[in-house]
Amino acid sequence: MRVISSRLASRRSVTIALFGSSALVAAQPAFAQNAPAGEDSNVILVTAQKRTQNIQDVPIAITALGTEKLRELQVKELQDAVKFIPSVTIQTIQPGFSQVYFRGVASGENANHSAALPTVGTYLDEMPITTIQGALDIHAYDIARVEALAGPQGTLYGASSMAGTIKIVTNKPDYSGTYGAADMELNSVAHGDIGGVAQGFVNLKLSDRSALRVVGWYRHDGGYIDNVAGSRTYPTSGATQTNADLVEKNYNDVDTYGARMALGIELDDNWTITPTLMGQVQKTNGSFAQERSTAVSKKLQTVQYNPESSKDEWYQAALTIEGKLGNWDLVATGGILNRKDHTESDYSDYSYFYDAVLGSGAYFTDNAGDPVNPNQYIRGKDKYKRQFGELRITSPQENRIRLMAGLFAQRQSHLISQDYIIDGISDAITVPGTDSDIWLTKQKRVDRDYAVFGELSFDITDKLTATGGGRLYKYKNSLVGFFGYSDGYSSRTGVAACFAEAVIAGSPCTNLDKTTSDSGAIFKANLTYKLTPDWLIYATWSRGFRPGGINRRSTLPPYGPDKLDNYEFGWKSQIGAFHFNYAMYREDWNNIQLSFLGENGLTLIRNAGVAQIYGVEFDVGYRKGGLSLSAAGSYNDAKIRKDFCAIANARFDCSLAGSDGAENALLAKAGTRLPITASFKGNAVARYEFPVGNWQGHIQGAVNYIGKRRSDLRNLENHIKGEFAAYTTADFSIGMKNDLWRVEIYANNMFDSNGVINSSVQCLETTCGDPDGISSTGGVFYDYVIRPRVIGLKIGRDF
Repeated sequence: MRVISSRLASRRSVTIALFGSSALVAAQPAFAQNAPAGEDSNVILVTAQKRTQNIQDVPIAITALGTEKLRELQVKELQDAVKFIPSVTIQTIQPGFSQVYFRGVASGENANHSAALPTVGTYLDEMPITTIQGALDIHAYDIARVEALAGPQGTLYGASSMAGTIKIVTNKPDYSGTYGAADMELNSVAHGDIGGVAQGFVNLKLSDRSALRVVGWYRHDGGYIDNVAGSRTYPTSGATQTNADLVEKNYNDVDTYGARMALGIELDDNWTITPTLMGQVQKTNGSFAQERSTAVSKKLQTVQYNPESSKDEWYQAALTIEGKLGNWDLVATGGILNRKDHTESDYSDYSYFYDAVLGSGAYFTDNAGDPVNPNQYIRGKDKYKRQFGELRITSPQENRIRLMAGLFAQRQSHLISQDYIIDGISDAITVPGTDSDIWLTKQKRVDRDYAVFGELSFDITDKLTATGGGRLYKYKNSLVGFFGYSDGYSSRTGVAACFAEAVIAGSPCTNLDKTTSDSGAIFKANLTYKLTPDWLIYATWSRGFRPGGINRRSTLPPYGPDKLDNYEFGWKSQIGAFHFNYAMYREDWNNIQLSFLGENGLTLIRNAGVAQIYGVEFDVGYRKGGLSLSAAGSYNDAKIRKDFCAIANARFDCSLAGSDGAENALLAKAGTRLPITASFKGNAVARYEFPVGNWQGHIQGAVNYIGKRRSDLRNLENHIKGEFAAYTTADFSIGMKNDLWRVEIYANNMFDSNGVINSSVQCLETTCGDPDGISSTGGVFYDYVIRPRVIGLKIGRDF
């Protein structure tokens, strides 16, 4: 028995390969912070290697989208930026729950709360903000830049940067003066509702050595999915369920609001402290998938029988101290992140098809023994806490030998509460201590990381530099609490498996208490050669890792870390108005933490894979006068190198039975392409700026393409859900601005593509029906699609 649908906490979890790619390195001043006064305005400054550098001097593949470019490309959140980052794929089921992938390093992880950590680290300024259920959905306003660092960044960024790192860098307080801006937007989504944005910031000069920057935003995204009328009758009980009270057009709307404050204080000429505080609330309604079934007649429709919504609240507080010890630079930074999610989800498909196929509804009776409606829904409440600290010291950059060394520590905890509810069931099958739970998850997960890291660079000649880096790490991860049924419903799991009194409040007892830990080292080596001041070539070997973790099923051991080795050659060149940047690489992914659903829909993780990825990334651009042209893309040939078997064995031989004599099975042959990421992604952007009286006008067009993708690594599941077809989107904008005002009209997804970014289905493996439709005992397929065409008007003013 298997459910071909994974779960992200309390909702239907899907893997979404979301559109996008663009400039590998964009040599335009708007793509990152401006250069200091007196320097070339085309210089782009980034902090990818934890020190300020010209992006063209950083010997890694990196994209940087700065304040103005984020505005020009209509970027409101990380998903929008991904369209213009060639190496990145993002998967999400809705705002607030996203997973990020680099260079095809994806095995189909389902982002379950008890599963493997992400392969990509996400940073807000100096602080890691990655949580197990995804990167924070930060509204992109007054952001200095988004930096995307492709390939393993483990020596400098640690455990969750195995495949790459995303850095969101905010604009800092400015001591030069008091100024600000306000921006408004009104937009309309095709087939849907009206939305809008109100946002602004003010930079207050408090003295010659202090300033305060305050930012605020409110955003409403109009819905475009209709919940249409439907009904179903459960075979066993004969209960008929309708959704009449939930029928609504455009019901998946989103409201986002938040604020950020940063105080900058120069204590003297050498020391600066910067405390920051940022918070956001995001509320969503409805489902973000269109249904593929006989119950709907059009795209962008679904039939949901229970309310679906989420409320994601978080705040982050951080402090950074920068100064000098002699002529060495010292940075001490630390912070906390608190996040809280409330969710409710429809789970009636699961109940209906299990009843239709297995007659499971016969078990759902009240205290009098009479059948109840098996309708099931989920209410979830998740709390995250992260504490982080880093101390690093850097030698003078003008020296021939340069050293950076540091200490790192973090602790992230996740308190998980998921109630799977069937109203009116008898006390005997209700999880003790709950009102009407058929299943309860009450767990606390803690992930701890400690490290010593460093990089040493040596200028062998004026043109040739060698760099070596390393990170000594230790992790300790634990999972404790309760999951499962009442002992009246199951004699093997849940309460029946408890071995201790409750240690997590709200749980009836404890049936899970596991810890795993390990230590090790990863390394990096790089050679960089400057052919000319504007043209460098580099070769890199680097390694990233992801910590191991806990399998909560008692019969399974913890899983170990997986590692990624990257062999990369590239160049960066600037010839007048033209630039051409290129990287080619091979990545070896060993001991892959493969996640899939097992008995009772529990996520299982084991180190059972070996993959190899060959790829290239490129970015070409031209900028002269008012004309700028760019094209970028990535190609990844990402395949497993050994057969993937149902039962793990060191020889990857699926003919070998399990230790208990159980028959093995071939799930995917060697040579099968990894899921989620397209072989090719590409984009092109053209912009022309021209004078209109005392104003400057512009017209811009962008095209994004994403190729065909597998939905799952396993062949059967990939066949059931189907592969995702390639699609193309086009964006256009036209506008004007002067020294104070700006006005713009834009259209994203101008031709209203309905590109499918993932599909999910809940069913029994042998009765899922045809992906092009469903049988009476099959399952309902859900297609998660890109946002339809959005047309908007933007007006802003500086002051």
